[in-house]
Amino acid sequence: MSQTAFTSALLAADAPVPPGIVDPEGRVSQKRFNVYRNNVASSLTEALVTGFPVIHRLVGDAFFRAMAGVFLRAHPPHSPVLSGYGAALPAFLDSFPPVAHLPYLADVARIELALRESYHAADHRALAPETFAAIPPEALMETRFSLAPSLILIRATHAAFDIWRANMVADAPKPGTGAQDIAVTRPGFDPAPHLLPAGAYAFLSGLQAGNNLGSALAAAQAEAPEFDLTPTLSLAFAEQLFAEETPC
Repeated sequence: MSQTAFTSALLAADAPVPPGIVDPEGRVSQKRFNVYRNNVASSLTEALVTGFPVIHRLVGDAFFRAMAGVFLRAHPPHSPVLSGYGAALPAFLDSFPPVAHLPYLADVARIELALRESYHAADHRALAPETFAAIPPEALMETRFSLAPSLILIRATHAAFDIWRANMVADAPKPGTGAQDIAVTRPGFDPAPHLLPAGAYAFLSGLQAGNNLGSALAAAQAEAPEFDLTPTLSLAFAEQLFAEETPC
């Protein structure tokens, strides 16, 4: 019996016991396999509850667990480390008919997934502000900057940051409407999402792609003519987004 066949039987509640699963007397062990199957499904569901607390809160416990049952059978884990399980959930929510009336869910899930990925990202040495300031003005626009591996940029089509904050922060403002750009950062040990001003996503994603400062700035201004670099640089240094390996 292949590992794939065993996994399929393990996650399908109505699947028969795979060949070779017998008790000490050689009889098919349906009861023992069902217990094991239920334990696996429960563990995967709890991993999703832990990894996506805002989604869990938004849809309610009963619905979330029923949805998790559908998800885990379509997306079995590929690693024994359950802390990383659920990477496919945002895309799953985009096409899951029962939540079609909640189109913001996938973007909120992307924030929650990004928080986990940022937490586990590689460490880096932050570029000191004085090192940045020492770059000659005539060279600054041609300079390429490496960004922190823990920086994750999200372009949400809904007010996902507002919704996440309203469910995680006491006395948070009521969520607005419209698309939002978000940066998940981790200057120390705990990652956090930040709402980006217009143009900042284009600027940071340009730097992240390896473009020089001038090209990234041009992309930001093309997207948002009113783009002001100062608040984005303030965020970058406050959140230690520039890595010491730069400039180059």
